Amino acid sequence: MNSVQDARPQYLLALGQLEKLFAEITPDVLDRPTPCSAFTLRELLSHVVGGIHRFAYLGEGGRAEDVVAATGDLADDAWPGALDRARARAVAAWADDAALDRPAHAPWGVVPGRIAVGGYLMETVAHTWDIARALGSRQPLDDALAHAALAVAQAVLSAEHRGGAVPFGEVRPVAPDADVHTRLAAWLGREV
Repeated sequence: MNSVQDARPQYLLALGQLEKLFAEITPDVLDRPTPCSAFTLRELLSHVVGGIHRFAYLGEGGRAEDVVAATGDLADDAWPGALDRARARAVAAWADDAALDRPAHAPWGVVPGRIAVGGYLMETVAHTWDIARALGSRQPLDDALAHAALAVAQAVLSAEHRGGAVPFGEVRPVAPDADVHTRLAAWLGREV
């Protein structure tokens, strides 16, 4: 299968990119604001790690509505280990190729597993940008992953129907020469 049909390899790369940022986390940055305005950095980390566990749960046959996409309280230095555990669970849950064609009960409805993988790729890449911005990180972000995430976002999130049950704000304007990470953030309603 190619990467359009099977986004698992890209998802793993996205988790690797996220891992590099988690290595930069120190207790003094956890209460910083993020471009994802609903979350401080600590809250966003909880949402991201919880979201990876939720994604794993989908791969295990569970329904998204059964679990919260949040970790709860963690020690300030526990984030890298929490990400490692979530990653291992997600890798195991989605290892079988048959998972791509099984129905997955995602937050946005019942979809083939491959669609769920694409949705979680989009979320992971977008929140990686949020975390990098909050940290002021100099880690380079992968343009190919952002292109893949933007393609998913534009395919599944219309510019017109935002807010309410759709947890994204209006598409924000960007400069014509904006990089792909900025274009993704703007498509998802982030201030850029």
